[in-house]
Amino acid sequence: MLPLVVRIERATPPERTDALEAAALAVLTLLTDERAASGEWAESVQAWETIGIRKVVRRARGTEWRRVLELPGITVQVRSAEVRVHPPIPLDAWPKELSRLQVSGTDLTDTAPPEAPAPGSAVLWFNPSLEMSAGKAMAQAGHAAQLAWWGTDEPARAAWHAEGLPIAVRTAGPHRWAALADSGLPVVRDAGFTEIEPGSRTVVADAPWLRAGGHRPAGWGPLRNPAQ
Repeated sequence: MLPLVVRIERATPPERTDALEAAALAVLTLLTDERAASGEWAESVQAWETIGIRKVVRRARGTEWRRVLELPGITVQVRSAEVRVHPPIPLDAWPKELSRLQVSGTDLTDTAPPEAPAPGSAVLWFNPSLEMSAGKAMAQAGHAAQLAWWGTDEPARAAWHAEGLPIAVRTAGPHRWAALADSGLPVVRDAGFTEIEPGSRTVVADAPWLRAGGHRPAGWGPLRNPAQ
């Protein structure tokens, strides 16, 4: 299980889109970190990718957040949102600093419509027909970011990484979603553990280099086919 913790201070909650983009960027940052590739986190990351890529989002504020920062992990900030990602941990082995945090009721809103994605960004398009809590949506954004990374070849990965891994999260209109969902681009199919029906297509990852083709590992919700 990959723990993601979003900082939600009572007086200054983050914008929803900022939190979703921070979750996506946090996953990409972990995957590209040397500790995950060949360092002290590599074994746990490889085991997690083999059996599935489930993610759990929890929220923290004040002292809780400061305790989270003391654990191994990486903090990512996107505008108003701060998200900390930790290396994968079996759910029954989570440290008390994480296990005591709330997972339900994480909901956020945008105070204004998000701007158009910056040129050169990968865009994670959400299914407009599905309603999800912010925590659930953050996990889905993380899944989509990971599928996008797996679907990117080495030269494109290097270029994307050199630009700072720009990534945007938006909700597609119905016509755009219909085209994206059948385009062959990486798509998250939810396993149905919480909130939505099993097999629901939640997010499509789009980028010029993904449209050009490349490796497309099988993804089923949070699960990856271990044969890939």
